[in-house]
Amino acid sequence: MTVHSTIDPAKIVIRGRHTDLTDRFRLHAAEAAEKLDRFGIPLQRVEIEITHEHNPRMTDQAFKVEFTCRANGSVVRAEAAADRDLTALDRAVDRVEQRLRRAADRRNSKSRRAHKDIPVPPLLSENSGTRSAEDAELLAGLAGSGAEMTGADTDVVFADGPVVVREKNHDTLPMTVEQALDQMEQLDHDFYLFHDVDADGPAVVYRRRGYAYGLLRLTVGEDAGGRHRAG
Repeated sequence: MTVHSTIDPAKIVIRGRHTDLTDRFRLHAAEAAEKLDRFGIPLQRVEIEITHEHNPRMTDQAFKVEFTCRANGSVVRAEAAADRDLTALDRAVDRVEQRLRRAADRRNSKSRRAHKDIPVPPLLSENSGTRSAEDAELLAGLAGSGAEMTGADTDVVFADGPVVVREKNHDTLPMTVEQALDQMEQLDHDFYLFHDVDADGPAVVYRRRGYAYGLLRLTVGEDAGGRHRAG
């Protein structure tokens, strides 16, 4: 039986960085993208990017393939590397399919989601006195955790020797803490920056040890320290 994809071929974007795309890779990538809608999640756009690393010390990871699937404001992402472009593609497809399957399972398990208890620690600030060594390490490394977000040289906003800061814009919609946690899990990230619909401001959810999560909110103003302590 032939399965017809609901993804508009025009919404499947395939691009290469530091490499020329072969017809064979384009074909396999497009075919893989067209099959991703079988999990019941209406995908509006699928982006596939392959990067070729020319460092001879990284021949076993010379090709990295990244899948980004966008659906109704949410994003499911996966990447993989290998010594050959098609091998990296197959590994990335397997991972993005696993995450789409988990996302579909979560959507179909409303009763379980309704009773899910999300542990959230107190909000942290410089003056709150509640910051642990783990939280301090997280705050110090938030920027470093986004090291994978690289692009063209035009996105460099600061460079000083080996230190390079790149800019990445992310389109999103206001969401709850629980929705942000779902997005973090789907993206397989250690943290997720979002606009908190309840606090009407920027916030970050992040992984702590075990199965606990943390929540950071940004407060701007002279009374920021007092507001954090009150929270």
